[in-house]
Amino acid sequence: MESTLIKRISSWIDEHGSSELTFLASLIQEPSVQGNEAGAQKSIAKKFTEMGLTVDTWYPDAEILAKHPVFHSNRTSFDSSPNVVGVWQGTGGGRSIILNGHIDVVPEGDPSQWSDDPFSGYIVDGRVFGRGSSDMKGGIFSAILAVRSLQALNIRLRGDVILQSVVEEESGGAGTLSALLRGYRADACLIPEPTDMRIFVSQQGSMWFRIRVPGVSAHGGTRYEGVNAIEKGMYLIQGLQFLEKQRNDRMDNPLYRHFQIPIPINVGVFHAGKWPSSVPDHAVIEGRIGVGPHETWDSVCQEMESFVHDWTQRDPWLREHPPAIEWFGARWMPSEIDVSHELTTSLVNGFRHVLGRDPIVEGAPWATDAGLFTHVGKIPSIVFGPGTTRLAHYPNESVAIRDLFDAAKVMAATLIEWCGVSSPR
Repeated sequence: MESTLIKRISSWIDEHGSSELTFLASLIQEPSVQGNEAGAQKSIAKKFTEMGLTVDTWYPDAEILAKHPVFHSNRTSFDSSPNVVGVWQGTGGGRSIILNGHIDVVPEGDPSQWSDDPFSGYIVDGRVFGRGSSDMKGGIFSAILAVRSLQALNIRLRGDVILQSVVEEESGGAGTLSALLRGYRADACLIPEPTDMRIFVSQQGSMWFRIRVPGVSAHGGTRYEGVNAIEKGMYLIQGLQFLEKQRNDRMDNPLYRHFQIPIPINVGVFHAGKWPSSVPDHAVIEGRIGVGPHETWDSVCQEMESFVHDWTQRDPWLREHPPAIEWFGARWMPSEIDVSHELTTSLVNGFRHVLGRDPIVEGAPWATDAGLFTHVGKIPSIVFGPGTTRLAHYPNESVAIRDLFDAAKVMAATLIEWCGVSSPR
């Protein structure tokens, strides 16, 4: 990879990147929460058209998706949620790549916890603020900026670059699954999720679970005549914490050695009872269990169900009245690519050439659509991008402009090495 070429790309991004930030700001100002992605996707389609890409916009077909074995979503219609793909066609003879980002964002939460409008898109002190700035409209922006820099410098690639802006990643990946079923394939995929500029060659998957805990109602004054479902639920949560420790104690993947809990079990919902003076006769626990890179959904389901069965045998009430486990809602597939894979090498080389240091290469403690590319599309995938999950889903979400530009430079360098250059430079 020629250093003069990398310098030209870096200089162009440094000189023109700031004027491009208005597009990111306008994208953040579109509150593209689930079911409301159309406005932001219209802006994406317009940008792709201006870039001379071959643009494809469509609405995922819920009936077709529902027939696929890996489809998991809480939605039955995507009529307000289009996918957008733009293809920059190569001259031929090179390897192709998908740059995949999701346009959907999580809800903003309590606006009073934000310093400004959650969808402001404000640019202040070297950062861009607003819901989705880090997760992951900033990553989409960097991918677009990488391609824009190559186009502006008249650098033609031999392989195709497929820019994707998909819906529904935050609740299971229906948008990416739809793109795969539509026929979009490539030799590799790069997903610019917020990694804090680390390279994630591995990621955990996850599944949502629900446990219904039975009890017996009684008057609070004689609570000993009933069975408190809250207390039984707390006992089960204690068991889940023990299961989490068991699973992580045997996790020996070196890519996760820096994480305190590589594959967590998180209890996110616990509700029971309707009256303070009554013993609750029913409790519901809902949560998320991590799926290791080399595990399957089925194996994790079986392990958890077996553990809960064995754990409840220790409690006389639960032994005779076993809790019911349900698997519901979203699921994400795990993913891993070898650290010596050519895609990893291309990305690491690009990082070194641009930033002059070695990147951190490790596993992701959360899931992305990379698992769908790896397992359904059989496409080697890596996650790398600007922003950090420390700010994603939080009030005052933001992304550093320097990271946006650096990520774009690294992606542009990666495209050159992976796809190959065909035109005079």
